[in-house]
Amino acid sequence: MSPNDTFAQVSALIRRETSMVYDEGKEYLVSARLTPLANALGLTVPDYVRRLPIDPVEKRKVVDALTINETSWFRDHSPYQAFTDHLLPSILEARATMPGPRLLRVWSAACSSGQEAYSIAMLCEESLPDGWDYEIVATDISGEMVERVRAGRYSQVEVNRGLPATRLVGYFQRDGRDWQIADRLRERVRAQQANLAEPYVGLGRFDLVLLRNVLIYFEPRTKQDILRRMLPMVAPHGYLLLGSAETTLDLPPDLAASWRRDQVGRVQTHRPVDLGTASTPTTTHRLTATGA
Repeated sequence: MSPNDTFAQVSALIRRETSMVYDEGKEYLVSARLTPLANALGLTVPDYVRRLPIDPVEKRKVVDALTINETSWFRDHSPYQAFTDHLLPSILEARATMPGPRLLRVWSAACSSGQEAYSIAMLCEESLPDGWDYEIVATDISGEMVERVRAGRYSQVEVNRGLPATRLVGYFQRDGRDWQIADRLRERVRAQQANLAEPYVGLGRFDLVLLRNVLIYFEPRTKQDILRRMLPMVAPHGYLLLGSAETTLDLPPDLAASWRRDQVGRVQTHRPVDLGTASTPTTTHRLTATGA
């Protein structure tokens, strides 16, 4: 199997399993991430790739290895500033006249190892008024990443990436060479495996959906499908946040018109249009660290 054939087979596998696109030019990345997996079995990368169709365990390892897991605490800063300064006050004002529990619901989609979900959890701890609680659903296609979110355990290198010292002291405790996030945050974050390109079942509706820096890895038709299925997931008073390089302006006219775009500081927010009257976000149980 030539290097081109190897890359083509892996690219096709990732597209089949995740709908993510690995175009030409990513050969080095594929090789770098698959080489340790192949070496662990005493195989070359081409021989390892030949094995994948008959080895579901190794196939899942490849999917996990090639799922983009770049993340950091309070990444890009501006969306988190917009959340505390504008989005959260707006949501709370809209929810004030609605019946039901005072529960803020957030979806961290494509959550990677959980830094985004726990960053929002810290802001909820600091910003929600008395009488309010919160729950965060954190989803990722990688089972390995989901387990990391549930564990809430991070290395020194990881906590050094964007986490202020005051929050490290306030929300973590040292555990050997690593840092363990506080149980009160873990209890409010439910991590589960989910593929954004497949139906969103049993998640309910959210006050805030974070879908940041992931749409750029999908082909246009898949991106459109994801954003169409996101419409009922965001409460009418709620918000969808995309990555700074992502937009809804390039969508088909009917779909683009379904999202209202507003600029909040340096952040563009998205809200569903014409979804009927607002309803209280759904919750069925108190979330635990073990997830669903």
